[in-house]
Amino acid sequence: MKIEDEIKSTVALDISKKITLNILYTQNVITDNFNEILKPYEISGEQYNVLRILRGQKGNPANMCLIQERMLARTSNTTRLVDKLLLKNFVTRNVCPENRRKIEVQITQTGLNILTELDPKVIEHEQLFSKKLNSEELEQLNYLLEKYRN
Repeated sequence: MKIEDEIKSTVALDISKKITLNILYTQNVITDNFNEILKPYEISGEQYNVLRILRGQKGNPANMCLIQERMLARTSNTTRLVDKLLLKNFVTRNVCPENRRKIEVQITQTGLNILTELDPKVIEHEQLFSKKLNSEELEQLNYLLEKYRN
């Protein structure tokens, strides 16, 4: 369905506005679907992102700065996200012995177990949207989005 129909626009939109609205609308559709997957686990998309970052550390701790740099939404309050994950026992937080101003965060086995349970659901979610395009179209879409953003 065209973006004009989705938002019920009564005026003609120029192509730049259509593209921006299309990207924002598509992001919301994807995010809403993803949030439904996360809802039973009582975590947000941002908390999930932190857990994925920490799993990628392969057992090594990460400081808040590293987590913030790797976040998809860089405006997220990393300290607040880690605090919420800490309350759920998905992460541990310790003061670095070499630098007491540095906080080290590590994923727990409970956090790893949640990600393991979520992995197939997340893959299915990603494929839900991708299956509408062939591999060449997917490559082209990815290329165009990167080109548009940069």
